[in-house]
Amino acid sequence: MSTLPRPDGLYAVLADLGQPVFATGAPARAHLSHQVPGPGQALLAVAGAMPPESLGAASFRTHHGVRAAYMAGAMAGGIAGTELVTALSRAGYLASLGAAGMSAQWLEEALTELRRELGEGPYACNLIHHPAAPQREQECVEACLRHQVRCIEASAFMRLSPALVRYRALGLTTAPDGRVVRAHRVIGKVSRMETAEMFLRPAPQPLLDELAAAGLVTAEQARLARLVPMADDLTVEADSGGHTDRRPLSVLLPAISRLRDRLHRERAEPGGTPVRLGAAGGIGTPAAVQAAFALGADYVVTGSVNQATVQAATSDAVKKLLGKAGFSDCTMAPAADMFEQGITVQVLGRGTLFAGRASRLYRLYSEYGGLEDLPDSQREHLEQQIFCQPLEEVWLRTEEYLAQQDPLLLERARADTKQRMALVFRWYLAHASRWACEGALERAADWQVWCGPAMGAFNSWVEGSTLADWRNRDAVRVADLLLRGAAYRTRLHHLRSSGLVLPVDVAEYRMPVPEPSVAGVPYQGGGRVPTAGAV
Repeated sequence: MSTLPRPDGLYAVLADLGQPVFATGAPARAHLSHQVPGPGQALLAVAGAMPPESLGAASFRTHHGVRAAYMAGAMAGGIAGTELVTALSRAGYLASLGAAGMSAQWLEEALTELRRELGEGPYACNLIHHPAAPQREQECVEACLRHQVRCIEASAFMRLSPALVRYRALGLTTAPDGRVVRAHRVIGKVSRMETAEMFLRPAPQPLLDELAAAGLVTAEQARLARLVPMADDLTVEADSGGHTDRRPLSVLLPAISRLRDRLHRERAEPGGTPVRLGAAGGIGTPAAVQAAFALGADYVVTGSVNQATVQAATSDAVKKLLGKAGFSDCTMAPAADMFEQGITVQVLGRGTLFAGRASRLYRLYSEYGGLEDLPDSQREHLEQQIFCQPLEEVWLRTEEYLAQQDPLLLERARADTKQRMALVFRWYLAHASRWACEGALERAADWQVWCGPAMGAFNSWVEGSTLADWRNRDAVRVADLLLRGAAYRTRLHHLRSSGLVLPVDVAEYRMPVPEPSVAGVPYQGGGRVPTAGAV
């Protein structure tokens, strides 16, 4: 193998990602340069230009009208709000509005703002599955249609719903050359093979027939929906914050990739582009981004790291907690939206008692038939330590809310003591995330902060830089640095694969010092941001 000396400027040559790198000279005295080797110079290795925008699938960039195969996934409760989405969109990145758990009025105002500020610029709206309250999905889809939202990120779907299928079908037309044009793009978010297959196949015929019979889609739209998969892109979610199965990306992504390839061959769509696969969960360092692309990801999705940026719509106190988290400071707790099913979410364990208190509620729910069956000691603990008010008052507040939002569920709860118990306990889970976002210090012990190990990995990576302080974390800067670092590491991998041994002091991408401020500045480099189009 060839061994490189440590000349001044070695890192500078490697870090100039817009230029190719040539390794020349005698095996024991290799030299790195951007210059093409002259006559008589022995070429030991070469690495082409590696701009960050070249990572991942070009079709993702073209299809969504972005400059990089990078996406900021939705963070529920409006944490991924209009400020975050707007900043990333203007910089040429795709970001998803965190609509889950928010009111119809909030969504209406948020989409109005995004339409006004971004026009046809790239952004998505999150649509979360509500099997027990399908009207909430319908309301979200109707709002997206009114505001001409061209991309939906579909999360937590266990089965396809009429609302999601309708959104997909309403955007289908035929191009002059016979291709199916997909004006409504769908990004599915999955962590299991069975749900992945659901998005990789076309919408089911019975569901399309029902929509057509009800006049919600045309017969032609129903026909076209059987010719294309439900999703354009499929985000494979590994060990992420919030809803997660905590499966390793190195196992899950290749498995779903093989499934994708098999189903694409079976469908045999002429000239059709296979559904692209994204990697999510644990994406918090350049090494993780590089590894995801090496595994075959067409794009990467970040989540937790964006929650500690200045644009995230959560409290400064929560951002401070996140900025100090280690990668092992996460734990699992019952989910508010799927409490009865025992589904859990990954949350921050350091600095809050939420996980333990929420788990206690689920144990009580499993052991007792209703609030009336709770032992006096348990009820006293709940009222004094967790709810900080009588359980009857919590139920009265829940009744008032359901009377306006979901009268059918209220009717069931009044007749079912177990259901009533679940709703009271879910009141705590839902408010715990709001207390965190609002920075309610009197309920700091109860803050629910969705977080995955990527947060701790990111904190470790930026230690010693200005980004160690969350107040300097701009979402665009974070995206830029993650991609530049991943491109740098990819370049090193190419050179090492040719037999070069690089010194340890150039093994990591170094953040610029002082780091450039890019907050609020529209993307200017790398050429025009392409217009989103059909694929």
